[in-house]
Amino acid sequence: MRAALAAGLLATAFAFLHLGSEMAEGETRAFDSWLLLALRHPTDLNDPIGPAWLKSTMLDLTSLGSTAVLTLLTILVIGLVMIRRNWRSALFIAAATGGGALLSALLKIDYARPRPTLVSHLVDVSSASFPSGHAMNSAIVYLTLGLLGARAVPDALAHRYIIGVAVLLTLIVGATRVYLGVHWPTDVLAGWCAGAAWALLCWGVAEALRSRGSRFSPDTAH
Repeated sequence: MRAALAAGLLATAFAFLHLGSEMAEGETRAFDSWLLLALRHPTDLNDPIGPAWLKSTMLDLTSLGSTAVLTLLTILVIGLVMIRRNWRSALFIAAATGGGALLSALLKIDYARPRPTLVSHLVDVSSASFPSGHAMNSAIVYLTLGLLGARAVPDALAHRYIIGVAVLLTLIVGATRVYLGVHWPTDVLAGWCAGAAWALLCWGVAEALRSRGSRFSPDTAH
């Protein structure tokens, strides 16, 4: 378990750093441009491919990665944990999600990649592009909560279901950002990698505290 966790953390962190390096050198531009253009009608780059309902659906689904939705979800989960008097789990969730959001903001400032102008944006955006905040923060929140929730469920099938839903939500949010033209594809890939790395890091910390019987373990109720 620990070896798999370490391998996953190293793989996702390396993938993010590699994408950042390739992006900075301009090596990802051809792929990014090809995929963005492939999702628009060649005669009208303001018009995404697919039926009208698909655009509407993407606009709805992208909200699952918004700051408002992720913050509300986190607060509701923390509230549930506090009702059960598991104060340390509540603190752990707040620190994991809040720290991840801060890291996302700092990475955007550091890389300072402009948003794509190759196609029109179907939603308003203002921050830097790399990594995708929607993709990264979705991975942080959904994967962290998914891992914690799955551990509380003894049934193996339910455990896999919870993790699968967390992964699916993360992938859906990231895909909408490319479809809506507000992110280069590698922004989203990098966001997924960075978010997954952060979630795995937090999970590793939680597991280490549990194995040592620390009074700071998220499983400690009082």
